[in-house]
Amino acid sequence: MKGILPMEAKLVEALPAGAAWQYEPKWDGFRCIIFRQGAQIRLQSKSEKPLDRYFPELMESVAKIRAKQFVLDGEIVIPAENGVDFDQLLQRIHPAASRVRKLAAEHPAHFMAFDLLGDESGRDLLKTPLAERRPQLERFAQKYFSKIPRLHLSPATTALAQAQQWLEGPGCFLDGLIAKRLDLPYAPGERSAMQKFKRIRTADCVVGGFRYAGHAQEAVGSLLLGLYEGGLLHHVGFTSGIAQAERTKLLRKLKPLIQAPGFTGHAPGGPSRWSTERSESWQPLRPELVVEVSFDHVTQNRFRHGTRILRWRPDKAPEQCTMEQITPTATGHRPVFDLIG
Repeated sequence: MKGILPMEAKLVEALPAGAAWQYEPKWDGFRCIIFRQGAQIRLQSKSEKPLDRYFPELMESVAKIRAKQFVLDGEIVIPAENGVDFDQLLQRIHPAASRVRKLAAEHPAHFMAFDLLGDESGRDLLKTPLAERRPQLERFAQKYFSKIPRLHLSPATTALAQAQQWLEGPGCFLDGLIAKRLDLPYAPGERSAMQKFKRIRTADCVVGGFRYAGHAQEAVGSLLLGLYEGGLLHHVGFTSGIAQAERTKLLRKLKPLIQAPGFTGHAPGGPSRWSTERSESWQPLRPELVVEVSFDHVTQNRFRHGTRILRWRPDKAPEQCTMEQITPTATGHRPVFDLIG
């Protein structure tokens, strides 16, 4: 079975409007294309790597589909009480099969199907516009997903207002929204037919340390961010979005604050096999400065990606910057199945 590069999305600051667009939830999971050809089943990752061994429960579910050939595009998620659990997905990428089976039993994964790239008759749908692929996917799901656990049709709408309700409703757990052109075919590896709008959040963080920009140590490369929990300052991520003209001036501001330990809880990691000791070393700071940053994902109480500085907060006391800002409450999010029905 030949692989297919998943269609990519262009990041936008606002969703497009108009009759040419379809809107879908943006799930916080692993992108996956499912291939079936007779007894052969393959789960392909976004990078065209096999996911079969990490999700045995999904392999079992797909095997129960009566159709003996098809190609589905979608997202693997693990539902949790407060939305979806990306941390559990990361734990699945484990070399021990016994560990994978244990996790699959404790936290089974689900597949949210949002596109049909090949139907049960063997017809290739890549060149078919989405306006035709979506109804075919809905018929496929209605015919074959019924009573099979862990396989779901991801919702879609052509009404922008409804999509915004998904994102702005109370307890929203979604990663964002996707907009797809109804009149275009599937575009493997391209960003021409799909856009994504991410739900951005903000947090006030303590600057617990910094890294230099380069070996000369004449400017700040990145700020190391921390939040308090249990009286300890834990490292939660970084921001390198500092204007070039400000990096030298900022160093003059930070140097008088250099003082160990910086972080009293979880601290930034040391050098790795991929970097030199100097590039990975960091300078601890007295916890006096507070900065507001924007972020998208949180994994294991850490910002999954770099953050963007919004403003300095001299009006905010460092001890007010707590982990609660980035940790969802147990009842603060709707269950996944409230959205998919």
